[in-house]
Amino acid sequence: MTGDEIREAFLRYFERNGHTRVPSSPLVPGDDPTLLFTNAGMVQFKGVFLGEERRAYTRATTCQKCVRAGGKHNDLENVGRTARHHTFFEMLGNFSFGDYFKADAIAFAWELLTRDFGLPRERLTATVFTDDDDAFALWKKVAAFPDERILRLGEADNFWAMGDTGPCGPSSEIHFHQGDHLPCPEAAAGRRCLGPACDCDRWLEIWNLVFMQFNRDAAGALSPLPKPSIDTGMGLERIAAVLEGTQSNFDTDLLRPLIDGVARLVGKPYGGGAADDVSMRVIADHARATAFLIADGVTPSNEWRGYVLRRIMRRAMRHGRMLGLGEPFLWRVVEWVGQVMARAYPELRGEMARVQGAVRAEEERFAETLDVGIAKIREYAEAHAAEGAHVVDGKFLFTLYDTHGFPTDLAQEAFADLGFAVTDDTLGEFEAEMERQRERARAGAAFGGEAAAGEASLELWRGLPETEFLGYDALTAPARILAIVVAGRRQPEVVAGQAAEIILDRTPCYAESGGQQGDTGTIIGREGQARVLDTLKRGTGLFVHRVAVTRGGLREGEEVAVAVESPRRLGLALHHTGTHLLHAALRRILGTHATQAGSLVAPDRLRFDFSHGQQVKDRELTQVEDLVNEKVRDNLVVSPFWTELDAALKLGALAMFGEKYGPRVRVVRIGDFSTELCGGTHLEQTGQIGLFKIVDEGAVASGVRRIEAVTGAAALQHVGQEEAALREAAEALKIAPLEVPKRLQKLLDEQRALERQLQTLEARLARSRAEELVAAARQINDVAVVAARLDGLDADGLRAVVDTVRDRLGSGVVCVGSVADGKIGLVLAVTKDLTRRYHAGRLIQEVAKAVGGGGGGRPELAQAGGKDPAKLDQALTLLYDLVAKS
Repeated sequence: MTGDEIREAFLRYFERNGHTRVPSSPLVPGDDPTLLFTNAGMVQFKGVFLGEERRAYTRATTCQKCVRAGGKHNDLENVGRTARHHTFFEMLGNFSFGDYFKADAIAFAWELLTRDFGLPRERLTATVFTDDDDAFALWKKVAAFPDERILRLGEADNFWAMGDTGPCGPSSEIHFHQGDHLPCPEAAAGRRCLGPACDCDRWLEIWNLVFMQFNRDAAGALSPLPKPSIDTGMGLERIAAVLEGTQSNFDTDLLRPLIDGVARLVGKPYGGGAADDVSMRVIADHARATAFLIADGVTPSNEWRGYVLRRIMRRAMRHGRMLGLGEPFLWRVVEWVGQVMARAYPELRGEMARVQGAVRAEEERFAETLDVGIAKIREYAEAHAAEGAHVVDGKFLFTLYDTHGFPTDLAQEAFADLGFAVTDDTLGEFEAEMERQRERARAGAAFGGEAAAGEASLELWRGLPETEFLGYDALTAPARILAIVVAGRRQPEVVAGQAAEIILDRTPCYAESGGQQGDTGTIIGREGQARVLDTLKRGTGLFVHRVAVTRGGLREGEEVAVAVESPRRLGLALHHTGTHLLHAALRRILGTHATQAGSLVAPDRLRFDFSHGQQVKDRELTQVEDLVNEKVRDNLVVSPFWTELDAALKLGALAMFGEKYGPRVRVVRIGDFSTELCGGTHLEQTGQIGLFKIVDEGAVASGVRRIEAVTGAAALQHVGQEEAALREAAEALKIAPLEVPKRLQKLLDEQRALERQLQTLEARLARSRAEELVAAARQINDVAVVAARLDGLDADGLRAVVDTVRDRLGSGVVCVGSVADGKIGLVLAVTKDLTRRYHAGRLIQEVAKAVGGGGGGRPELAQAGGKDPAKLDQALTLLYDLVAKS
């Protein structure tokens, strides 16, 4: 069976057994800020397991895209070196939400493996948690296993949890015997192989059945879940290796085509050498992770998810260089990923132009990083070689990595080529700097606090019903207070002067989501009143009102009146409808690759991030703005409606990356111009926008651009400010406003002409002074030495003089210093024939010390600065002594 056939057979088997096929959720968890990437099939069902979310089904089956390359589940460094580890993989799973439990889960698994997949019964065995007598008995009954074929293992092996907190429970693993011909450390020592408990490849875990019974809170305490449930996971790549008869996941039809493609690129056979094989496997695996992460909205950057993606990409690029691929290549491999995965993920093919553009841009950026890093390493080596210090400083290694993004392992190789060693002490110092950096990041990261607060809030709100949202049709509503939290603790009452978080049974206040900020407003009770400062979502259906009580008090269970601040809501609606128009216009003008990568909808502005590999031209921005305003003038009807997810997608509705959608979705259609899945609040007609104005466009990350815009009164105010600035400029130039661009261009042309004249005069002056300095050169140890002071020259002027003197000398050492605006500048040059005797960088360091400064550079050219102008003449004279001593 092929990978595609196995995937489909699994899903169809469970559909036949009453399960609903649920699409894979995105790799970016839409409602779990504690998780880096989706790393298991159960992630999209976490709220269901916790009893916080209800679905229309109680049985589900999925093939989930997963990435493990950061945090607790981090397989990155093992990828390519083993037969099983991956950054990206697919997890086949079946789930029960309080429907069936252990008996059916074990029976389903056994039937699928032995009947549908045809695996020999005698080559299968099972493990169970030490105390799980029920699972042990069920395996004896269902599979007719003797006691010795069922292993009881401890918590480390057979108790599963997705993280430090959340759903968990005992598990049972199914293992497949790959053969006694494979090496085993126990057998090699003359002992019996320990079976599934052994650290060898003879037994392969293929399926993990988790009996989800508990929830673990932040304190580590276990509490029963509302209903015992089932979560299973079987790696598609692993079962494909078994069914295709290979010893390695990389030899399956899911990965081998990519490896063969890389082999063709480099002109080397796969299997021709261990090191090359590792590199080919790394590239194949990382190309899959790269393609799917970018398609799901992650872009390479230096922060969080983007940083992990960048690490994955650069590791693949580094292995490409190790194979001899000097030119960008990964962008080709990701296209092959789209071809291999086309049947299961047709949307990947649709995103391929954007994915390839982002990969190509990152490859070019990495090439620049390598060039800069190699130059820095050479400078370091040149500066330290003569001192006999051939051990690399860990702080320099960290600076290379942190400031310039240069991979540490590549730095080790480059230093080794220059005769320098990266020792354990070097790496220890590097790690110390890394830890200090992590501490700084932890101290300043708002994310961590928000995530922790979110988790704590979920514990406080557990058991409360979902909030009924009334805000599409009303801005005021009666409601009842279900819970009050003050300073992190549930309280029966909140009084004037206190801040609190309040949960209501129903509310007209929109909770922040989909980029739209939450509503503000008021809550009025019998004896108290509070200002709603913000409205947030917690879990999957709770609306949390952050309030400040302004008079009296509010009590749990009290009936209250809730009102939304209507002018602010109107501003949000203006900018949200404007966002949809902008998105549609960008896709019309730039192409359908320009999909949403993030947004902010505020009452006074909007910010829209979208996929696009280059700066948007001014002409294109004008076209986008004009098209949006055309649709505003057309006064199109904005029509929100609810429908099934499949029906909405067939209508062409655009879905936002990272969002998790239920079976029924809200669609917002604007005439025949825009159709998107959206839960936000909108205008009734586009004419209410009045005016749409783009105020800025720029880059956010590789392959992602950002537009900021304003609508309505905010747009008119912006235009008024621009007109006022234009009038002010016109008055200063004493011309009409419309003549400002032409006059400004004339002034710029005149400035450039004057700058060219100045450069010409400076060059003449440099030549004139150079002749004088050459004539005054001193001969020391048969070396012509020039040390001179020419005040008033900046760094460029100093270099011009030094370059000219050096060229005139032909052979010699020259240093020129200057005081300009109270600052000392020094430039020193050594002609090429003397660089074995004199190093410009080290000479200038000594000269600079004499004026309280420092500097450095290459053997041929260096520059420095200083703090004490009174000692400049003395410092320059020092050069003669330095040359005489060398």
